[in-house]
Amino acid sequence: MSNVCVIFDLDGTLVDSETLGTEALLELVPDLNEPLETLIDAYRGQRMATILADVERRLNRKLPKDFEHHYRDHASARMQTHLQPMPGVVEMLQELTYPLAVASSAPPAKIQLALEVCGIDHHFGENVFSCYDINAWKPDPAIFLHTAQAMNVSPGQCIVIEDSDVGVAAALAAGMRVLRYRFPHASSEVIQFPEMHLLPGLLREVSATLI
Repeated sequence: MSNVCVIFDLDGTLVDSETLGTEALLELVPDLNEPLETLIDAYRGQRMATILADVERRLNRKLPKDFEHHYRDHASARMQTHLQPMPGVVEMLQELTYPLAVASSAPPAKIQLALEVCGIDHHFGENVFSCYDINAWKPDPAIFLHTAQAMNVSPGQCIVIEDSDVGVAAALAAGMRVLRYRFPHASSEVIQFPEMHLLPGLLREVSATLI
């Protein structure tokens, strides 16, 4: 199976951080009068600059210049005490024998913290890649192409596990196969699955079709 590399998104795919992050945002901006689920759906997979610009649009006012710094500190504190892996992730990772990597839009420190808090960092080692390292964010395919190069595989040897529209678009643009977790995507190019225990079987099926 060394000819196949499996690349995971982080937030909402490996770890249940999207709810925590949005709750932290609402705690700091209580006048953001939107339902939690609405904001989670709107911000899934988006970079922080895009999220904060949308928050300002919804509020019709500017946020303080140091807001992002305070938000990241607040969200990090919540992660250290409340973050959990997505259901079934721990057991799923124990089944896999492929080379594994993480390619995330989150800052490197957040990625590492999330993996360590959830006890799954040992599955990835140093194969953890951030959009902040290359200054390009999904749906730009650059992070996935960068990850493939670092893992010494071609895009055609990569299977990406994603949950967001922008992540799926980035992986497809990189020429990689995509398995989408939980959220339907209207594309014949994307295989969708609702629960993590199904992923090892899907990976076996898809990897058999790769060159």
